Amino acid sequence: MARSFDLAAEYQGSVAEVHSALCDKKYWLARLADSGADDAVLDSLTVGADGGVRVATTQVLRADRLPGLVTQLHRGDLRITRQEVWSPVTDGTSKATITAAVPGAPVAVTGSGRLWGTATGSKADFRVAVEVKIPLVGGKVEGFIGTQLVDLLVSEQRFTSSWIARD
Repeated sequence: MARSFDLAAEYQGSVAEVHSALCDKKYWLARLADSGADDAVLDSLTVGADGGVRVATTQVLRADRLPGLVTQLHRGDLRITRQEVWSPVTDGTSKATITAAVPGAPVAVTGSGRLWGTATGSKADFRVAVEVKIPLVGGKVEGFIGTQLVDLLVSEQRFTSSWIARD
């Protein structure tokens, strides 16, 4: 059974500025380079005529950097594929769907989000479900992944806010 997590990030930039960054190839390349992964690739970035964006990335963490809980269950490097689809900004809001997987492992991450304006910038709220189909220890791994997602969102929020401030 999947475990759900509610996540949120605040940005000093407006919805338009954050969404513009999400549509920018240079932003994604810099964000991936800053991700801490041993290897990070922007697999695809498609910006629709309506302003929506679809992004696919692959990040690899070498086996020697993985925590014991992970190395007990997964041999070799950990390859994580991720897709984000952001709608065009409509009425000051953009909606997202996010999926992630570890090919060859019984791990699935699915989520939805919303980026909306605040008095001081913008905020993104996400509801993410993590499912690890491993008897007896799946729940423990789901909790570990949830904690990592919080850290990842904080890191990506800081990067995005810094990226927007540079422009």
